[in-house]
Amino acid sequence: MAFRYRKFNVYQDSKNLHKEIIFLVNEFPRQYQYLADQVKRSSLSIILNIAEGSSKQSDKDFNRLIAISLGSTDEAIASFEVALDLKLITTQQFQALEQKLESISKQLGGLSKTLRQ
Repeated sequence: MAFRYRKFNVYQDSKNLHKEIIFLVNEFPRQYQYLADQVKRSSLSIILNIAEGSSKQSDKDFNRLIAISLGSTDEAIASFEVALDLKLITTQQFQALEQKLESISKQLGGLSKTLRQ
């Protein structure tokens, strides 16, 4: 069975970033495990909503799940802003993550625009 979501670069990019995030937040001190868990969930949500949306029968349904993925990118960036404020990550790490999440957000926005046409 060919899974439609695998053809989207944004899906692959999101998977790669999620893996990177897992390794990074697993280094957070134990008292910040709640933040690590939250950012893991938000980055996984990006991937899972792309996959789920791609199986929907209509572009409107797919687009709704892409919108949820977009919200998850914002949630991940906000989580990393908190991590930066708590000095759990460096400014350089934050900027690199923000750049990757913005790239994913732009890809999702482009996919959403295509689905609306």
